[in-house]
Amino acid sequence: MAYRRTAAVQARLDASRGAILRAAITLLTEHGYAGCSVAAVAAGAGVATGTVYRHFPSKAELVTEVFREAAGREVAAVAAALRRPGPVAGRITALVETFAGRAFKAPRLAYALLAEPVDPAVDAERLVFRRAYRDLVAGVVAEGVAAGTLPPQNPDVTAAALVGAIAEALVGPLAAGAAEVDTIPSLITFAHRAVGGADVAHP
Repeated sequence: MAYRRTAAVQARLDASRGAILRAAITLLTEHGYAGCSVAAVAAGAGVATGTVYRHFPSKAELVTEVFREAAGREVAAVAAALRRPGPVAGRITALVETFAGRAFKAPRLAYALLAEPVDPAVDAERLVFRRAYRDLVAGVVAEGVAAGTLPPQNPDVTAAALVGAIAEALVGPLAAGAAEVDTIPSLITFAHRAVGGADVAHP
């Protein structure tokens, strides 16, 4: 007879895995991938090193899952910003304010998600999430084109170029741990011009 985990056993395993991921994300936020050793994660989660390996057979698998968890939160935040009702111009502004604003609130984490050298498996996941951002932005651009508020264009190409440019513009300031005063306003202006929209006034 095949062994079946009881609900209580599964709940304990899920709780242990959740604690490990939370500890790893905390370390990633504070120290980047270099701080996410298995031993440090185990200590932060209050479990034995062997318990970490029970859930994640290698450090590569651990940091890849940590990336998915952390990057997924950022994509969800941008998605929520882009779902707000209102004109396309306002949502393009919300895209930059949300993406860049969250990055500068947690610069070490944002740099780790965007550019820090790490295992190739994480680089592959970066492409997956870059495409997720592209698809979100492409939907807004397509709306603008359909409504006539943006000029005809390929929404996927525009969105991919815009997401890539914003991410690249943030890498330097994030690596330095601070943004220049006009970084976000300048990115907002760039984003509107990139999609063919009108310039917007900044407060």
